[in-house]
Order: sequence, then C-alpha cells, then structure tokens
Amino acid sequence: MTGLAQRVGAAAYLTGWRVVRHLPEPVARAGFRRAADVAWRRRGRGVVQLERNLARVLGVAPDTPAVRELSRDAMRSYLRYWSEVFRMPSWDADEVLRRIRVEGEEGLRAELDLGVGVVLALPHCANWDHAGAWVVGAGMPFTTVAERLNPPQLYDAFVSYRQNLGMEVLPLDKTSGVEVFATLARRLRDGKLVALVADRDLTESGIEVEFFGHTARMPGGPAALSVSTGAGLVPVTQWYDGDVMHLRIHPKIHQPTHGRRPERVAAMTQSLAGVFEAAIRAHPADWHMLQRLWVDDLRLRHHAASPRRQPAGSGRERSA
Repeated sequence: MTGLAQRVGAAAYLTGWRVVRHLPEPVARAGFRRAADVAWRRRGRGVVQLERNLARVLGVAPDTPAVRELSRDAMRSYLRYWSEVFRMPSWDADEVLRRIRVEGEEGLRAELDLGVGVVLALPHCANWDHAGAWVVGAGMPFTTVAERLNPPQLYDAFVSYRQNLGMEVLPLDKTSGVEVFATLARRLRDGKLVALVADRDLTESGIEVEFFGHTARMPGGPAALSVSTGAGLVPVTQWYDGDVMHLRIHPKIHQPTHGRRPERVAAMTQSLAGVFEAAIRAHPADWHMLQRLWVDDLRLRHHAASPRRQPAGSGRERSA
C-alpha cells in the first residue's frame, strides 16, 4: 500500500471513530450493511480470499453458490464488527453487559484463582473487542498485543481505543517478539490474564495444524506461554445472535505430560485449532478471515511475490 493510500485509509478510520458513535444506531447499522454489500458485489482480493476460506469450512469448491451466499453474510458480520468498533467508545458498562451473553465465567474465575495466570485464546469471530471489554468490566483486566500498523497514527488510534476499553496493549512487530513474549510471561507468573487473538499467524513462523481437513498455520504463542509459565490455556469463542453477541469460555486445554517443549506446544495448538474449528463450523458467517491461513494459500502468495524468471535472450537479464 502506498503512503498516500495509507494516509487516506487512516483518515477514514479516524473519521469513523469521531462520527459513527454519534449516529443513531439503526442508521449506522444500515450504512455499514450497505457498505458490506457493495464490497461483496465488487469481490475484491479480501472477499475472494474469504470465499476460499469459507469453501474449506463448508468442504466444497470456492465457486459453489452456497459459498457466495455465505460470504455475503460474512461481510455483513465483518462490517457490523467495524460499526461496533466505532461506536464502542460511547458504550458504558451497562451497554457492554446488555449486548452480551456469557457462558463459562465460573470456570475462568476458578482458573484465575489458582494464581498461575490464564491465557485466553480467541479467533477472529464476531467482536473480539466486545469480548475484551466484557472481561475488563467483569473485574479481570488483561494484557494483549497489537500488530504495528502504518501509518503510525492509525496504530496509535487502535492502541488508544483498546486502552480506553481497559486493556494493556503491547506493540508487536518483527523485532519485538522476544521482548513481548517475556513481558506476557511476567504477567502470567504474577497470576494475571493475557488475551490473544490466535487463529492467524503474524510471524510466518507459526505451528502447522490440521484445520478443516487441510494444513493451516496458527500462532504458537498462546500454547508456548502456557508451557513456559504453567498458566492455563483457555479457548474463547464468540458469535452474533440478533442484537447480542454470545461469548463461550471453554474448559482449559491441558498440557501434555510427555514430550519435548516444541511437541507439547504443537499438541496444544492443535487442540486449540480443534475448538476453533467446531465453533467456526457452527457459525461460519461470523468468522472474519479475509487473509490467507492455509499453507497452500500461503505458498501461492510467496510464489506470486517471487520475481519471475525471464528466458535467456529476452533482453531483461540483470547483471550481478
């Protein structure tokens, strides 16, 4: 993305935070739904990848009519998320609670009472920021990470937004991974809570898992933190149901008692992928995955990014 495009995109997001919260909710919801339908009809790169992903969820070819229909619902769900993101700064604690239904809170509190910390791992489903706001509002503050974005003012706006919801946010980029891991581990050893969105690898060094019958790559960080600190690894899944969002806190994933550390991390990541798979299969329209996740798709991206070889004598060879 060019610098100009980044600045224009940042301005649009910043305007959204200033303006959308002041619109009547039916007006905002209808506007974002129309925007979702426009994006769906244009079928840009993100929608095409979304349909490839949803085809794997359904176990059918990407050009199946059911996939196209599901992708429209998924785009509407995704734009609903953004509508809520822009409106959430104006929500008070009562509004956060009114719009959510929670299952498994007692199990989470029991894990925290053990004093060894808890890692919450969530997929990109429904509104994960709403889930975070509920956790903080329930008296369980937590630490999370945020991928650095360009331009910096956009990243700063996202960090400020999540900090205002009560989260501690650590910046994540290609050079800060070790330091971020160490900070998260310290929080857990202090008996605190860490929450990570965990269905898409941002580091290109994730764990390969079987996901809907194909090999995908997911971040190993949540399981690695659990293995390193003894903290419980607790999956959390969420989906929309009418005007409310459901939040399910699952039982923790137990650590294997045998095997080397990498093997235990891989086994726990596979178990986490299994929980996510069941939740996404039940509510596929609320999975907002417009990026490549499966290894086959990632290989296609790398192949497309590689310079094409020119035949000898084409006149385009470059000297060393």
